[in-house]
Amino acid sequence: MNILRRWWYQHKLKASPYQALFDNYQGDELVSLDCETTSLDPHSAELVTIAATRIKANRILTSQSIHLTLRAPVSLDADSIAIHRIRHQDLQEGLDERQALVTLLEFIGNRPLVGYHIRYDKTILDRYYQRLFDFSLPNKMVEVSHLYHERLERLLPNAYYDLSLEAISRHLDLPVTDRHDALQDAITAALIYVRLKHGDIPTLRSA
Repeated sequence: MNILRRWWYQHKLKASPYQALFDNYQGDELVSLDCETTSLDPHSAELVTIAATRIKANRILTSQSIHLTLRAPVSLDADSIAIHRIRHQDLQEGLDERQALVTLLEFIGNRPLVGYHIRYDKTILDRYYQRLFDFSLPNKMVEVSHLYHERLERLLPNAYYDLSLEAISRHLDLPVTDRHDALQDAITAALIYVRLKHGDIPTLRSA
């Protein structure tokens, strides 16, 4: 979000508890975030679960994680259930949209957001925040697949790289789980970020 837009929101939200979100972040933490949704189209997908965990330097603060389950959205059908294996009965005690989004805001503040395909998640969240709160998230984004690609380009320019979450995790000697949920994927993205920022990566050979 550019400076003028931040200033506009700060003016618009004067005296609102959300005004401070549009200040530049001055801390040293990031938040790794992932959402499970009803489709792969960020302009129509509905939220099913949201998970996030904080990162401080080279530590992933899994004790400070959240995993929010929302009430079953209208578009939850057999196709989306096949992807994330979350059924209507699993969401009976879910939060309503506003409650979930308030909880998320309290957790992330204006910290930078880390993720795998983080723009997809933020596009969906921005739709919800625009509809319910009349603003978009101002948080900066850090895409771990881009960090990985940039790191490898310096080592082996113009090679082909498999940028799937599983391939990146395997190459970085990180755990690869069979079952993905929002919290596990948020933690995996956090692990990738910490490894790329604070560690060495294994030797890469061209395919």
